[in-house]
Amino acid sequence: MKALFATYPMAFHTPGGGEVQLLAYRDHLPAAGVDVTLFDLWNPRFAEHDVVHFFSCVGGSVHFCHFVKNLGKPLVVTSSLWITETTQHQYPMDEIRAQLLLADRIVTNSEMESDTLARVLRIHRDRFASVYNGVDAVFRHRPDASQFRQAFGVKGRFVLNVGNIEPRKNQARLAQAMDALPDHQLILIGHVRDQAYFQQMMDAAPPGRVRYLGPIPHHDDLLRSAYQACDLFCLPSTLETPGLAALEAATQGCRLVITAEGSTREYFGEAAVYIDPLDVAAIRQGLREGAEPAAPRPVPEAIWERYAWQQVVRKLRQVYEGVC
Repeated sequence: MKALFATYPMAFHTPGGGEVQLLAYRDHLPAAGVDVTLFDLWNPRFAEHDVVHFFSCVGGSVHFCHFVKNLGKPLVVTSSLWITETTQHQYPMDEIRAQLLLADRIVTNSEMESDTLARVLRIHRDRFASVYNGVDAVFRHRPDASQFRQAFGVKGRFVLNVGNIEPRKNQARLAQAMDALPDHQLILIGHVRDQAYFQQMMDAAPPGRVRYLGPIPHHDDLLRSAYQACDLFCLPSTLETPGLAALEAATQGCRLVITAEGSTREYFGEAAVYIDPLDVAAIRQGLREGAEPAAPRPVPEAIWERYAWQQVVRKLRQVYEGVC
C-alpha cells in the first residue's frame, strides 16, 4: 500500500506537534506495510498512490482536498482539532465542515475528539477514527540532567514548557502564574510563532523568572535531558489532543501539570494534575500541587507500551485499508 502525505504549505516553517506526528507516521508506517511519500508540489505523483492523507484544517486546505476527491482518490484527513460549542465561534466552521465532509475517513487523536467534532460539526460519528498520538523510541532513553544544565548554564529548580510560543499554548498565563513557585524559573523551548504574543508573555512574567531557549531538535539528547532536569512539566494550552510534548514528558517520568481542555484525561488518567487554562489562579494551584513530592507521576513503561509509534500506526493502516 502507498500513501501520499500532504499538509498546508507553511506547516514546517515553525514545526510543532502536528508536523512531528506526520513525520513519525512516515517513519513507522513502512514496518506496518505502508510506503509513504511526502507531497512534492513540483512532482505530485497522485496516480502512484493508493490513498492521500492530508494533515490539518488550516484555512484553504479544503481546496487541496477537493482536488484529491475530483481525482477519485481515497482521502483521509487528520483534523487535530478541539472545538466545542463554546469555542466554535473562533473557527471558520463552514469551511472546516466542508473539508471534513470530503474525507473518506477523519482521523482524530482520541475518542473524545471524535465524539466532540461529530457533535459540534454535525458529521456522522462513523466517519471518524481515533489514532492516538505516540512517542518515539528515543524517548525511552533518559540522558543525564546535567547535559542540559551544562549546555545552557541552568541552575536551580525550574518548570519546563515545550511548545511553539503562540496564544493557543497559553504561555503568557503560565508566566503570570509563576509567582506561585518563587524558587522556580520557567524555561521555554520551542519556535516563536507569534512575536507579539511572545512579547506579551515576557511582559507578564515576574522579572527574571522566564527564560526562552529557542527550539531544540526533537530527537536531540538535550531535549530529553531537559525533561530529566525539570521539577515539573507544564502544558496549560487552551486545548490539547493531547500534546506530543506531554506524552514525551510522561515517557521521561516527569510530573505533569496539564490543561483539562481537550483529550488529556483520556491519555493520562490519574497520572497528572489538571488545570483550567483560562484561570491564572487555577494554574498557580496546579503548579503548587505539581511541585509537591506526593504529586502524581506517570509510569514511563505504561506510557510507552500504549503509545509507542510502532503500535499506533497499526490502527492507521487499518484506516487506510477501510477506504481503499
